[in-house]
Amino acid sequence: MTYVVTDNCIKCLYTDCVEVCPVDCFHIGPNFMVIDPDECIDCTLCEPECPAEAIFAEDELPDGAENFIALNEELSREWPVLTEQIDPLPDAAEWDGKPDKLKYLER
Repeated sequence: MTYVVTDNCIKCLYTDCVEVCPVDCFHIGPNFMVIDPDECIDCTLCEPECPAEAIFAEDELPDGAENFIALNEELSREWPVLTEQIDPLPDAAEWDGKPDKLKYLER
């Protein structure tokens, strides 16, 4: 099992989770972050740190979010590793909780 970043991270990009990750498995894109499933050790530390509640265990994904498993895997191979916390996007609070944000994902 691995942990998966889902759509509520899009356009928010809170990185509190990165600070607690012992294996640097987060990768960052323009407005979204993903977890490399090959690096994730299922330590559970990131999930409670996410203010947007966008991180889930693979077997506990909300209905309809299963596509984020493949998306995390794909983008983790393209995007650079993020090893320390950075500021969220300027309008993160406005985007937090908005539904159907996948269409706003920037690659």
